[in-house]
Amino acid sequence: MKKLVAALSAGALVLSGASSTALSTAVARPQVKAPDRQPTAIGYGGAVSSVDPDATNIGLDVLRRGGNAVDAAVATAAALGVTEPYSAGVGGGGYFVYYNAKKHKVYTIDGRETAPATMPSNAFMDPKTGQPYPFAQLVTSGVSIGVPGTLATWDSALKQWGSLSLGGALQPAAALADRGFVVDSTFRLQTLENKDRFAQVVPTAKLFLPNGDAPQVGSLFKNPDLAATYKLIGQKGTSVFYRGPLAGEMAAVAKNPPKTPGATLPFFPGYLQAGDLAAYKAIDRAPTKVRYDGLDVYGMPPSSSGGSTVGEALNILQPQHLDRMSTTQALHTYLEASALAFADRGAYVGDSAYVDVPLKELLSKGFGVERSCLIDPQHAATKPVPAGSPDGKYSRCGQGSAVEQRPDTEGRSTTHLVAADKWGNVVSYTLTIEQTGGSGITVPGRGFLLNNELTDFSAVPDPKDPNMIQAGKRPRSSMSPTIVLRGHKPYLALGSPGGSTIITTVLQTLTNRLDRGMTLPAAIAAPRASQRNTASVTAEQGFIDKYGAALGKYGHTFTPAGPPGSSAAEIGAVAALEFLPGGAILAAAEPVRRGGGAAGVARP
Repeated sequence: MKKLVAALSAGALVLSGASSTALSTAVARPQVKAPDRQPTAIGYGGAVSSVDPDATNIGLDVLRRGGNAVDAAVATAAALGVTEPYSAGVGGGGYFVYYNAKKHKVYTIDGRETAPATMPSNAFMDPKTGQPYPFAQLVTSGVSIGVPGTLATWDSALKQWGSLSLGGALQPAAALADRGFVVDSTFRLQTLENKDRFAQVVPTAKLFLPNGDAPQVGSLFKNPDLAATYKLIGQKGTSVFYRGPLAGEMAAVAKNPPKTPGATLPFFPGYLQAGDLAAYKAIDRAPTKVRYDGLDVYGMPPSSSGGSTVGEALNILQPQHLDRMSTTQALHTYLEASALAFADRGAYVGDSAYVDVPLKELLSKGFGVERSCLIDPQHAATKPVPAGSPDGKYSRCGQGSAVEQRPDTEGRSTTHLVAADKWGNVVSYTLTIEQTGGSGITVPGRGFLLNNELTDFSAVPDPKDPNMIQAGKRPRSSMSPTIVLRGHKPYLALGSPGGSTIITTVLQTLTNRLDRGMTLPAAIAAPRASQRNTASVTAEQGFIDKYGAALGKYGHTFTPAGPPGSSAAEIGAVAALEFLPGGAILAAAEPVRRGGGAAGVARP
């Protein structure tokens, strides 16, 4: 391990622990060439896929120098904190799914953020009106900041299954933050889309809006403060973050966000305290599992709704036999199954420490068959459809029960990566700071944004709502890191960002690959639609153009995911692996979405 750490740091940087007062540097002419983006790769010795070439290359370098899949995943995730700071970083949380090749077993780590211990259930309500504060005000404020879990996740994964120390895994990302990365059009677009709110937070404006503008495409963006933060954590361990000076700094900035003199947002003070960080724990949980077409599909249990909702939808689809249907019929059936599963998600799924989630029944074959029977092969059901009754007593077409349809406020940023090594270990990892740019609040002098994960809670307190705000609770998430086994060995690993559309993106990609005869790259590139039990289906314009008229005959209506040219116009950004006969691995990423992803293998 010492040789691996030395090799990773050789020629990169010396971890002196010296802090930097400079916040960012954007150089008009790039000092290094932007790495190529390759959406597919086939080879041996391990593989990595993510949305960013710098991050993927760092993970691959770890593999080539003898690291395992967990080492590579953490190193890649840390690099994404540099190049994808609006989607991920130590100020957020996520879910880590790991396949251990020696034990032929899947494990998970719940690194989701938690509500502070003093947060009341009515924290998002305006006492003057009795209504929730506007969502835009809640996002960019201290009240949206949950206790971060990403760093605890990295530390737990490395201690249980890695060969690198935390400091060793952080070294390449620290070097990247010091030397900088070449700004692409996606980074500039995301900055411009958040310019108004970023400009109202002093450290955020200094870091991400140098000279009052988003960094130019082709410029070199450096973040020496983040490099110093990574170095400090590498030297001192997670205690410096959860119990040391960083804990106090995060609590202080959440309580009193550093707004500019002309700020117009109210910047509600948050409830985060240093004691909340000291009490945080990443939790090992048993994965969800369903059987689909002879394959074992593993996912993330609550506090995520990803594993349960993807799994239930697959159980609903199993009796339908999508592989025997026409394209239009298969898409109709996929949309209807998704609506049914989302109805049950909304009614029953929340943090299992606070909610009695009927997970076993939600994932049972009997419940899946009962729900599947409700799909009309010729007509779209009126949405929202009622939730089912996962009570263990199933009839062929059991009637549903009415459930209130609550607003979806889950952010659509986030990022996902997959990694595998030469020994057959596999990681599927989704991490986030929620909205693009999170809370918009950068910790002064530390170079990272804090999350706005608490807006994933329902704003209106309702004891019947499994996602009601409660102190210490983890807000329900849709992150769906997934690993599929065939005969106890890896077959697929995938996931995506996208808020609640993560679930439908993973489900659609799986059905594209398993039922509709697409290759993995084609399954990822295909246009997407997301039915989350709403009157209209959210869809990319490409999906509407290609399938809207045919599906309209079933009664489906469509709403574009976002304005043309905006980041919201795209649904998801998949990163995936497929394990081929003979030991080769196919790594695949988006060819276009989010500027195109980056897939690579250790040995082509």
